[in-house]
Amino acid sequence: MITTTGLTKVYRSRGREVTALDGVDLHVREGEVYGVIGQSGAGKSSLIRCVNLLERPTSGTVTVAGQDLTALVGRGPRAGRELRQARSRIGMVFQHFNLLSSRTVQDNVELPLEILGASGKARSRKALQLLDLVGLSDKAKAYPAQLSGGQKQRVGIARALAGDPKVLLSDEATSALDPETTRSILQLLRDLNRQLGLTVLLITHEMDVVKTVCDSAALMNNGRIVESGTVSELLATPGSELASALFPVSGDASGDDRTVIDVTFHGESATRPVISQLSRTYNIDISILGAAMDTVAGRQVGRMRIELPGRYEENVVPIGFLREQGLQIDIQDDRPVLVKEGAK
Repeated sequence: MITTTGLTKVYRSRGREVTALDGVDLHVREGEVYGVIGQSGAGKSSLIRCVNLLERPTSGTVTVAGQDLTALVGRGPRAGRELRQARSRIGMVFQHFNLLSSRTVQDNVELPLEILGASGKARSRKALQLLDLVGLSDKAKAYPAQLSGGQKQRVGIARALAGDPKVLLSDEATSALDPETTRSILQLLRDLNRQLGLTVLLITHEMDVVKTVCDSAALMNNGRIVESGTVSELLATPGSELASALFPVSGDASGDDRTVIDVTFHGESATRPVISQLSRTYNIDISILGAAMDTVAGRQVGRMRIELPGRYEENVVPIGFLREQGLQIDIQDDRPVLVKEGAK
C-alpha cells in the first residue's frame, strides 16, 4: 500500500546541508498498522511528511495505493490536480491536533470536505457520522478549548477520515497525551484499521505504542531504516535491536563458570512452562536474571534472561532443548572455542 524506494531528503540552509533521509526503503502492506520508531532527529517526521508530499523528497520515489506520487510533482496543472486527489485519500493526524479554535468541532471535521467542494448537507451528514465513529457525537457544537487532549485528538482523527482515505498517517499522535488517553487513542486507531480496512502508518518514539498496536515496525537512525519486519519476525531475529528495546532484560553472570542466555517467547511457547520443564528434564538449577512480558497484537510475548550452571559447552543439550520448543535463544557470554588449536 505504501512503498518508498531510495527516498532522500536534504535540507539546505545558509550554505549548509542536513540529510534527514538517506536512501529509505519502506514497504507497508495493505491493511496493516506499521510503526516507525526512533529517537528525535532520526528522520521519522521527514519520512511521514514525504509520504504525502507535504515535504518534497530530494530524490527517490513514493508510491501509495499503486500510484507514484513523486512522478506527479512539477508536471503541470493536470499532474497537480492528480496529486491533490491522491493526497485527499491520505489522512493525516498531527501531534498537536491543529484544530481551528474559532470553529466548532463539527466545523473542524467539515473543513476538508469544504475544501473538496462538498455541499453543506453532505458535509454535515459526513461530519456527524465521523464524530459518532470516534465517540464524540455529543461534542459537535463544542469548541476545541472546551475539549480534553484526548477529545481533541479524536476530532483530529475524525477530520483525517473526512475524505474516506485508504491510508492514515499518524505523526506522534499520542506523545502529548497521558498514558490512559494514549491507550484509548491507540485502541481507536486499531478499531478503525479493522472496521474501515485502513492502512495505518504511525511514527513514534514510544516502544509501548509499537507493542500495543503495530503489526510491523521499523527502527530509524540517522535518516536510515536499520531494521524492519513484522513484530513476530523481529522477535525471532537473533540480535534484533527492536526486539531488545521492546522487551529489555538485563543481568550479568554470577561467575565465569555460568552461561547466560536470553529466551524469547512468542506464539504458543509463551503459555507453556518451558523453563520448569528444562529444569526437571536435565536436573539443573536455573536462575532468572530478568524478564519482560507483554501482549503484542493480541498475543502474549516476552523475553527472559536466565543463567545456567556450567560453561557453554556443558549446556549445548539444554539449549538445544529450548530451541526445539520453538524459542529464540541468544547467548550473552562469549562461546568458548570447542576445538583447541592444533587438534585434529
